Amino acid sequence: MSSAAEFRAEAAKRILIKDGPYGTGIQCEKLPAEAYCGGLDLMKDQRGNNDLLNLTQPQVVSRICERFAQAGAEVLATNTFNANRISQADYGAEDLSAEINRAAARIIREVADRASGNDGRKRWVAGAIGPTNKTLSLSPDVNDPAFREVDFDQVKAVYREQVDALVEGGVDFILVETVFDTLNAKAAIMATLEAEQALGRELPLMISMTLTDLSGRNLSGHTVEAFWASVRHAKPLTIGLNCSFGAAQLRPHLAALSATAETLVMAYPNAGLPNELGEYDEAAEETAAQVAEWIRDGLVNVVGGCCGTTPAHIAAIAGVAAGKPPRKIPAPRSDTLLAGLEPMVIAA
Repeated sequence: MSSAAEFRAEAAKRILIKDGPYGTGIQCEKLPAEAYCGGLDLMKDQRGNNDLLNLTQPQVVSRICERFAQAGAEVLATNTFNANRISQADYGAEDLSAEINRAAARIIREVADRASGNDGRKRWVAGAIGPTNKTLSLSPDVNDPAFREVDFDQVKAVYREQVDALVEGGVDFILVETVFDTLNAKAAIMATLEAEQALGRELPLMISMTLTDLSGRNLSGHTVEAFWASVRHAKPLTIGLNCSFGAAQLRPHLAALSATAETLVMAYPNAGLPNELGEYDEAAEETAAQVAEWIRDGLVNVVGGCCGTTPAHIAAIAGVAAGKPPRKIPAPRSDTLLAGLEPMVIAA
């Protein structure tokens, strides 16, 4: 049975649990500046380059992942949110991108297999792909709306390098997450589909959008329903929302997506809203109580945490999800679903 088939079979029985963020865990480690570089010959300051730690401090990444696995996480993502040439160029580390991704996947694969061997529960490894720090849909120059810092083929090639390296490292799925620009996501989807064709085997996609504001749109202006219409051709294993806000603020938009998407829905909120210092104060029990409302209303198949959440949050979420029925997937629609910034339905 393929990883995707196993995943769907388990998701039909119960709500599955995703892990939390590496950024929060790494901040808690309070690493000195020299720990990031780890002796590598890099000219720029590497503080904040969390992805580089897969090479220089693999034991830190492994330890964070193990804590999430022990907390009940079954979907373990790689520490590769910014492990692409575009984002790594800010640190002068772009030539290490493929190596970072391979190392990251191997670290999480090892933790997943060890945890599964210890307690008999299946874990899946999701290769995390972030949005990069460039946008294909919008110009960074207000005086030149047509200007773009990157083009579609360039972004697709950058993603393809990342996908290939993650696959070499042993991931089960590709997770295109925190999508603020739908066109960037399409480049990642195409890169993954091309990698799948080259592999000659299934390479399942997980796709997760992030909202810019409480109106329920991403930065490129798509509603959650329009976003689904834009990416459903890829037949993702999961579709969902992450980051942006806490569970309470995400709820109405998650409900809209849950009602229309004919695949599994995965959502992982922040630990509430940040305080004036940019830190997250929401306690694990409070986050879990809000997620429990999602579960009560049948909105999710997979749930975890994003910014500010810790293993304690994941354990609390796993606690409220235990024994509860998963969301029922809607029947495939017979009408035509298209999208601009809003969805357009053409009745059959």
